[in-house]
Amino acid sequence: MTFVERFRQSIVGTLSGFDRLVFRGWLLSLIQECGMYFFLQKSGVRLLDFKQYAVETTELVRREALREAQRLKRPVLYLDRAGVDKEALARKLLAKHPVERGLICMFKVLEPCMTFEYHRSQNRKERGLRLRPGKCLHLYKYYLHPRFGFMNARLQTYFPFSIQICLNGREWLARQLEREGRSFKRNDNCFPWFDNPELAQRRMDRQLETEWPQALDAVARALHPAHDAIFETVPTQYYWTAYQTEWATDVMFKDPRALADIYPQLARHAMLHFQSPDVMRFLAQKAPGNFTGEIVSSFKDRAEGVRVKHWVRGNSVKMYDKAGSILRVETTIGDTSDFKVFRPRHDSPDDPNTLGWRPLRKSVADLHRRAQVSQRANDTYLDALAEVDDDTPTADLFDAVSCPVNYRGHRVRALRIGDAGDLALLKAISRGEFAANGLRNRDLRTILYPTAKKLTDDEVRRLSGRVSRQLRMLRAHGIIRKVPKTHRYQVTDRGRRLTTALFAVRSASIKQLLADAA
Repeated sequence: MTFVERFRQSIVGTLSGFDRLVFRGWLLSLIQECGMYFFLQKSGVRLLDFKQYAVETTELVRREALREAQRLKRPVLYLDRAGVDKEALARKLLAKHPVERGLICMFKVLEPCMTFEYHRSQNRKERGLRLRPGKCLHLYKYYLHPRFGFMNARLQTYFPFSIQICLNGREWLARQLEREGRSFKRNDNCFPWFDNPELAQRRMDRQLETEWPQALDAVARALHPAHDAIFETVPTQYYWTAYQTEWATDVMFKDPRALADIYPQLARHAMLHFQSPDVMRFLAQKAPGNFTGEIVSSFKDRAEGVRVKHWVRGNSVKMYDKAGSILRVETTIGDTSDFKVFRPRHDSPDDPNTLGWRPLRKSVADLHRRAQVSQRANDTYLDALAEVDDDTPTADLFDAVSCPVNYRGHRVRALRIGDAGDLALLKAISRGEFAANGLRNRDLRTILYPTAKKLTDDEVRRLSGRVSRQLRMLRAHGIIRKVPKTHRYQVTDRGRRLTTALFAVRSASIKQLLADAA
């Protein structure tokens, strides 16, 4: 049973879509091998003159980028440290110098970056321009965009002029609904109420139809007006990547009390049963039980709850309560290497358009697939939380796996739920980081056998075979299922109920069990 079905009497609607989106634009023709050299050659600039040329170009970029703020008389501030909360400062300036649309303010900040430097060497092959870590001036522009709402863009003022654009999907939705004259309540970046939740979801879904290169190019032109002049002899465009995406599912409860009644159980369940190293970060000053549900009108004033976060290799799934009556589950993807997308296999010698499962790219071309993966992670996480209100007798769950079974013509032993080895196996598969993309043989090897990295190749193969047999046992009992055409496995509904019940019983005292039974 899904989470929404389990608590449908207390839920008025759901909203899924992008929250925070961070895009980065790169001039690939410059950063590829010998790219900067060919650009200078076609522009008539000698390598020995590069430093002076780069300084003059940076001044042009800075001057042209500042021209808009000077013309509109918008605030321009130099920040002496990169750690300043720029968004909070921009919102303060917006309140002080209000504007209905367009540029809000500009910030100048000296920040680390990758820049071109002339590398000297006696070896002719090593001499030349190289990308090196350095620092240069970055310009931040904050806007009230007619389409995207409150957003910001950052420009590196030194070669290769990388760009970062950050916007929020909820801001975007608010702009759409305001234009259509729809009624809704907004609290920071979430919506406790819509007059038509189904319509709001359809508007969020439109974001996946966006022509991102064109939309981001338009922002880049306003941010970097000197681009066309610099690259007049060698026209080049930005290649856009999704550096980081946050996809949030908001479950809207009828009132704060309805969420407050179950949230402590959800948080406790996530902390105890979605195990992983350093999985919990508690951001609250008060325990969940102190939440009264009375303060709901302001995000800043509300009683704080608990955020539970699971992360691995740059990706995370987290849960927290917002605006009193909203339960948010959010998947953040920064590293796409663990995911696949069904697209043309350009490496196929016979037919480059042959479709197949290929690695998910950071390019905005695969943003739709990120949305699918993220929504699946949110749904899986929420459905795992639904087990806190499951009334299935534990005897039914334990008895079902305590007997041997036949699987594909072979006898498979029973699970020994009191055995340390089987307990460790069940605890490993229920870790929160596997909710997003499943688990692999190698993942279990790393968790169950931490010293495996020091083993020889033959020992690793034997260990891999042992884990394969454990996975086969779990499949035979219906606790996990194999993801088609992959080497990954996901925990089934039956598996989630079993692990939830097992570890809940093991962590409870006799007094607690008798009280619950009564």
